Amino acid sequence: MFEIIFTIVIVVYAIQSIIFVLGVQKEYPKIKEDELTSITVIVACRNEEKNILRCLTALDELEYPKDKLEIIIVDDNSTDQTGAIIDEFIVGKPKFNKIVTCKEIENLRGKTNALANGLEIAKGEIILTTDADCAVSKTWAKTIASYYTENVAVVNGFTPQENQDHFSGMQNLDFLYLLTVSAGTINFNTPLSCMGNNMSYRKSVYDEVGGYQNLPFSVTEDFNLLMAIHSLKKYKIIYPLDKESSVVSKPCTKISELYHQKKRWAVGGLKAPLMGFLVVATGFITHLMIILSFFFLSSTTIVLTFFKILIDYLLLLHVSQKLENQKSMKYFLTFEFYYLIYVALLPFAVLFNQNVHWKGRKY
Repeated sequence: MFEIIFTIVIVVYAIQSIIFVLGVQKEYPKIKEDELTSITVIVACRNEEKNILRCLTALDELEYPKDKLEIIIVDDNSTDQTGAIIDEFIVGKPKFNKIVTCKEIENLRGKTNALANGLEIAKGEIILTTDADCAVSKTWAKTIASYYTENVAVVNGFTPQENQDHFSGMQNLDFLYLLTVSAGTINFNTPLSCMGNNMSYRKSVYDEVGGYQNLPFSVTEDFNLLMAIHSLKKYKIIYPLDKESSVVSKPCTKISELYHQKKRWAVGGLKAPLMGFLVVATGFITHLMIILSFFFLSSTTIVLTFFKILIDYLLLLHVSQKLENQKSMKYFLTFEFYYLIYVALLPFAVLFNQNVHWKGRKY
């Protein structure tokens, strides 16, 4: 009986993975470079003295028409040297504008409030967001903006992570897997998640949904906005797999930091639509069955487990090759073990405690 149930679960997992890959392979038309519109890049940062200079340097090297580019750095009341580093860097660089979060906009808190402060003064027709621990590629802005053909309201991009060892390598593959799920479902018009460290949207559509202040507060503000725009049922939301629009982020350096990151995403994901819960449930049940298979060991359960691992490998290999990030595949087995543990345990962590700790704040 166990083998039959395990077989059904793996088949469902395989079908789901095929759907993700088919979705992520979708290609989209682009406008010409001379048709690019004005953009505003917004980075909300808090206590990022170790990362902000790398982020600013990458933004300064963006290839984009100077008269159409604005970069707003929002210092969310940092208590370290983040603000001073920003001030020193942007001297003589008119495309940069630094503001400090000076007011709470209605019910907003934390990063969401910082972004809303930046959006109030943004002049660009397209808003691009990234994080202080990220370095954008030179072609990031113009590639993202080129996908804004008629009726496109949101364009997301991929964010691989730096990886030099097994701990960072498994996080990178985890990011690529989660982003493949996001892209695959979004490109089939069923948005389930996204990442604000490589997200963009039309300012007019942001205003149309009433801005962040018109949405219920969430610790995952990017997902909140994504679903609000999707609910309008009148615009296209796309997630192209394009190396030229990629952003490289830094991995967590501690297990505790990684735990809080995953928990924050999981708590934010509680507001996901039913399809999101079905995807999570499939992953949870699949990994739970693999753990239980050690008590029902047989040639069948071994074959099914290896088949599941092969599915993950082929999915990640495809995406990493497209992003020219295939060197990270050497950490695949570490990722697979880590993935097995956290997918099986995270739901219980969220079930019993939904408090979130992030950037020195509690939510």
